[in-house]
Amino acid sequence: QHDMNVFINRQLIYNYPEQLFADKGVMAIEHADFDGIERLALVTGGEIVSTFGHPDKVKIGKCDLIEQVNIGEETLLKFSGVPLGEACSIVLRGATEQIIGEADRSLHDALCVLTSTVKEPRILFGGGCSEMIMANAVSELAAKTPGKEAHAMESFANALRQLPSIIAENGGY
Repeated sequence: QHDMNVFINRQLIYNYPEQLFADKGVMAIEHADFDGIERLALVTGGEIVSTFGHPDKVKIGKCDLIEQVNIGEETLLKFSGVPLGEACSIVLRGATEQIIGEADRSLHDALCVLTSTVKEPRILFGGGCSEMIMANAVSELAAKTPGKEAHAMESFANALRQLPSIIAENGGY
């Protein structure tokens, strides 16, 4: 009646309801984590419901393929072909908790930069960009200038090129 072939629950599904699902050809997934369920509902277009009082009013999500994937010793479910955009999970693995923690912080920083860039696409060049532009302009002018002044200008341009490295070194980088 509802054209549903998968049921996902955050808690245990007892034997009798599981048998009812199996009789109707519905795969039952139990013990799903709440964050995963929210993301899954978002990308599949489904709705999280807590009761079955009005099944005709429930918005059912769609997905092309559900696969069981093994990553290391973990078994995960992969949902592919969702209609409302794509979502992904990133699996971090490492030898120690410190390495995983560092990778997690680095990934978080990268995602924050990406989010900020998407929200505000204008950029301000940094990291010595202005010093290098000034150094190139002085070098170009030095190439057109005759005599000792050209050597002085070129030395000044070289000093400008060294500034970003010196500032980064003083900053502990």
